[in-house]
Amino acid sequence: MPGVGVDVVKIGDYRDEVEQRLGSPVHPGRDRRAVYASDPMLIVTYDRDDIVELVEAGYSGHHGGDEVFFNGVQLTYRFMEDVVADLSAMGHHGTPFDIGFVFEPGFAIFTMSSLWALDLDPQASEDDERQIVEGVSIAPHAYLDYGPPADAAPEQLEAWLREEGVLPPEPT
Repeated sequence: MPGVGVDVVKIGDYRDEVEQRLGSPVHPGRDRRAVYASDPMLIVTYDRDDIVELVEAGYSGHHGGDEVFFNGVQLTYRFMEDVVADLSAMGHHGTPFDIGFVFEPGFAIFTMSSLWALDLDPQASEDDERQIVEGVSIAPHAYLDYGPPADAAPEQLEAWLREEGVLPPEPT
Protein backbone atom coordinates (compact mmCIF):
# COMPACT_ATOMS: atom_id res chain seq x y z
CA MET A 1 0.00 0.00 0.00
CA PRO A 2 1.97 3.01 -1.23
CA GLY A 3 2.60 5.63 1.42
CA VAL A 4 0.94 3.39 4.04
CA GLY A 5 2.82 0.11 4.45
CA VAL A 6 1.90 -3.56 4.09
CA ASP A 7 -0.95 -5.58 5.59
CA VAL A 8 0.90 -6.36 8.83
CA VAL A 9 2.87 -3.09 9.30
CA LYS A 10 1.65 0.43 8.57
CA ILE A 11 3.20 3.86 8.96
CA GLY A 12 2.11 5.13 12.38
CA ASP A 13 1.86 1.70 14.06
CA TYR A 14 3.56 1.32 17.42
CA ARG A 15 6.45 -1.14 17.79
CA ASP A 16 4.49 -3.18 20.36
CA GLU A 17 1.63 -3.62 17.86
CA VAL A 18 4.04 -4.69 15.12
CA GLU A 19 5.77 -7.19 17.39
CA GLN A 20 2.43 -8.65 18.48
CA ARG A 21 1.75 -9.40 14.81
CA LEU A 22 5.26 -10.38 13.64
CA GLY A 23 7.05 -11.49 16.79
CA SER A 24 10.39 -10.15 17.95
CA PRO A 25 12.92 -8.91 15.40
CA VAL A 26 15.61 -11.37 14.31
CA HIS A 27 18.31 -9.28 15.98
CA PRO A 28 18.48 -8.43 19.69
CA GLY A 29 17.97 -4.98 21.15
CA ARG A 30 15.63 -2.10 20.42
CA ASP A 31 17.34 -0.48 17.44
CA ARG A 32 15.50 2.05 15.31
CA ARG A 33 15.65 -0.46 12.44
CA ALA A 34 14.26 -3.92 13.10
CA VAL A 35 14.38 -6.93 10.77
CA TYR A 36 11.49 -9.38 10.98
CA ALA A 37 11.45 -12.99 9.78
CA SER A 38 8.35 -12.61 7.62
CA ASP A 39 7.55 -13.42 4.02
CA PRO A 40 8.71 -11.27 2.41
CA MET A 41 11.31 -10.17 4.94
CA LEU A 42 10.42 -6.79 6.44
CA ILE A 43 12.75 -4.10 7.75
CA VAL A 44 10.91 -1.52 9.82
CA THR A 45 12.36 1.85 10.83
CA TYR A 46 10.93 3.38 13.99
CA ASP A 47 11.15 6.97 15.15
CA ARG A 48 12.31 7.95 18.66
CA ASP A 49 8.83 7.19 20.03
CA ASP A 50 8.83 3.63 18.58
CA ILE A 51 6.35 4.56 15.85
CA VAL A 52 6.79 3.10 12.34
CA GLU A 53 8.12 5.70 9.87
CA LEU A 54 9.37 3.42 7.07
CA VAL A 55 8.60 -0.13 5.93
CA GLU A 56 10.95 -1.99 3.60
CA ALA A 57 10.14 -5.33 1.98
CA GLY A 58 12.89 -7.49 0.51
CA TYR A 59 12.84 -9.91 -2.39
CA SER A 60 12.34 -13.63 -1.84
CA GLY A 61 13.85 -14.73 -5.14
CA HIS A 62 14.58 -18.35 -5.77
CA HIS A 63 13.75 -19.19 -2.11
CA GLY A 64 10.10 -19.61 -3.09
CA GLY A 65 8.68 -16.84 -0.90
CA ASP A 66 6.35 -13.99 -1.76
CA GLU A 67 7.41 -11.06 -3.89
CA VAL A 68 6.10 -7.49 -3.61
CA PHE A 69 3.41 -6.31 -6.05
CA PHE A 70 1.78 -2.96 -6.82
CA ASN A 71 -1.42 -2.90 -8.89
CA GLY A 72 -0.58 -6.28 -10.42
CA VAL A 73 3.05 -5.39 -11.23
CA GLN A 74 5.69 -7.55 -9.58
CA LEU A 75 8.21 -5.13 -8.11
CA THR A 76 10.84 -7.32 -6.47
CA TYR A 77 13.11 -9.92 -8.06
CA ARG A 78 12.73 -8.47 -11.56
CA PHE A 79 14.99 -6.37 -13.73
CA MET A 80 14.78 -2.73 -12.64
CA GLU A 81 14.31 -1.48 -16.22
CA ASP A 82 11.32 -3.81 -16.72
CA VAL A 83 9.67 -2.72 -13.46
CA VAL A 84 10.18 0.96 -14.30
CA ALA A 85 8.76 0.41 -17.82
CA ASP A 86 5.68 -1.42 -16.47
CA LEU A 87 5.01 1.29 -13.88
CA SER A 88 5.55 4.06 -16.45
CA ALA A 89 3.04 2.37 -18.76
CA MET A 90 0.53 2.65 -15.89
CA GLY A 91 1.29 6.39 -15.53
CA HIS A 92 3.66 6.10 -12.55
CA HIS A 93 6.90 7.83 -13.50
CA GLY A 94 9.82 7.32 -11.17
CA THR A 95 12.45 9.80 -10.06
CA PRO A 96 15.88 8.18 -10.06
CA PHE A 97 18.14 8.23 -7.01
CA ASP A 98 21.49 6.55 -6.44
CA ILE A 99 20.19 2.98 -5.99
CA GLY A 100 16.73 3.02 -7.56
CA PHE A 101 13.58 5.03 -8.28
CA VAL A 102 11.02 6.85 -6.12
CA PHE A 103 7.38 6.81 -7.21
CA GLU A 104 4.80 9.46 -6.30
CA PRO A 105 2.25 7.13 -4.69
CA GLY A 106 4.72 6.61 -1.82
CA PHE A 107 7.22 3.87 -2.53
CA ALA A 108 10.72 3.39 -3.89
CA ILE A 109 12.31 0.40 -5.59
CA PHE A 110 15.98 -0.23 -5.02
CA THR A 111 18.93 -2.54 -5.51
CA MET A 112 21.86 -3.19 -3.23
CA SER A 113 23.68 -4.82 -6.18
CA SER A 114 23.91 -8.15 -4.40
CA LEU A 115 22.23 -9.94 -7.33
CA TRP A 116 23.36 -10.06 -10.93
CA ALA A 117 21.59 -10.65 -14.23
CA LEU A 118 22.41 -14.38 -14.26
CA ASP A 119 20.22 -14.78 -11.16
CA LEU A 120 17.18 -14.03 -13.35
CA ASP A 121 18.33 -14.73 -16.88
CA PRO A 122 20.41 -17.88 -17.48
CA GLN A 123 21.21 -16.51 -20.96
CA ALA A 124 22.81 -13.34 -19.54
CA SER A 125 26.52 -12.84 -19.88
CA GLU A 126 28.73 -12.34 -16.85
CA ASP A 127 29.21 -8.66 -17.75
CA ASP A 128 25.45 -7.97 -18.07
CA GLU A 129 24.88 -4.82 -16.00
CA ARG A 130 21.09 -5.01 -15.67
CA GLN A 131 20.04 -4.34 -12.09
CA ILE A 132 17.52 -6.41 -10.15
CA VAL A 133 15.01 -4.86 -7.75
CA GLU A 134 15.93 -6.25 -4.35
CA GLY A 135 13.53 -4.26 -2.20
CA VAL A 136 10.74 -1.75 -1.86
CA SER A 137 10.67 1.14 0.61
CA ILE A 138 7.20 2.30 1.62
CA ALA A 139 6.48 5.66 3.27
CA PRO A 140 4.76 8.94 2.42
CA HIS A 141 6.34 10.40 -0.72
CA ALA A 142 7.86 13.34 1.19
CA TYR A 143 9.84 10.87 3.34
CA LEU A 144 11.20 9.15 0.22
CA ASP A 145 12.10 12.36 -1.62
CA TYR A 146 15.83 11.68 -2.02
CA GLY A 147 16.68 14.75 -4.03
CA PRO A 148 15.91 16.85 -7.04
CA PRO A 149 14.77 15.28 -10.30
CA ALA A 150 17.63 14.05 -12.47
CA ASP A 151 16.61 16.57 -15.16
CA ALA A 152 16.40 19.53 -12.74
CA ALA A 153 17.34 22.90 -14.19
CA PRO A 154 20.31 24.63 -12.51
CA GLU A 155 18.03 26.99 -10.56
CA GLN A 156 15.95 24.02 -9.30
CA LEU A 157 19.10 22.24 -8.18
CA GLU A 158 20.33 25.38 -6.40
CA ALA A 159 16.97 25.81 -4.64
CA TRP A 160 17.03 22.18 -3.53
CA LEU A 161 20.59 22.51 -2.21
CA ARG A 162 19.57 25.61 -0.22
CA GLU A 163 16.52 23.80 1.16
CA GLU A 164 18.71 20.88 2.27
CA GLY A 165 21.17 23.25 3.95
CA VAL A 166 24.04 22.37 1.60
CA LEU A 167 24.15 25.97 0.35
CA PRO A 168 23.53 28.97 2.59
CA PRO A 169 20.10 30.63 2.43
CA GLU A 170 19.54 33.14 -0.33
CA PRO A 171 20.64 36.64 0.80
CA THR A 172 17.76 39.00 1.56
